[in-house]
Amino acid sequence: MRDEATSPRGRHAPPLEVRQDRQRQRLFAAASAVFARNGYADATAEAIAREAGMSKATFYEHFGNKEECILALFDAAVDMIVDGMAHAVQAHGTDTPRDRVGAAVRVFLDVVAAFPNQAQTLLVEIVGAGPRAVARRDAALDEVARYIDDMNRHDAERGAAPRFASPHDAFAIVGAGAELASRQIRTGRPADVRELEPVLERLVLGLLPA
Repeated sequence: MRDEATSPRGRHAPPLEVRQDRQRQRLFAAASAVFARNGYADATAEAIAREAGMSKATFYEHFGNKEECILALFDAAVDMIVDGMAHAVQAHGTDTPRDRVGAAVRVFLDVVAAFPNQAQTLLVEIVGAGPRAVARRDAALDEVARYIDDMNRHDAERGAAPRFASPHDAFAIVGAGAELASRQIRTGRPADVRELEPVLERLVLGLLPA
């Protein structure tokens, strides 16, 4: 099967690293669609390559197998969420902790709503991808929890908010958010994942001592 990429060839072709990045992004989008539609267990490298309009050989230029693909996709999705939350919090840097919590929650839910296939891979399919994937998921949740805990510590040090009562509070917030979003993806309840925003805000603020 011939790669059907539309990038110009010859002297007008973009640099190799640019072409490879475009290919990788197309493969990520295709993998998300295939994982969401078929489930991780039934997904194949051939199906992902076909979805992307590429040859199977091109898939293997980027990933050794479908496990490497889902791990790379997972890392990219987590980076996007963490970066988005960080930018949202920075944009509300002079606002109240409640405003920053709301901004971070909105970013997370907006990403889930805007990229449903990637969200399903991130929150649902990754669990069935084996021990390495589960370990990667645990590490990602820890990373987001550390970010939330650091934000709370900063607020507490400047007297803007009380400190979490337990070092596990931040992880409880992250775990609850991931499970609520995962449930919405699996069941369609609520109809729009963004309806969970007040629930998550209440959870975060409820863990802050009066």
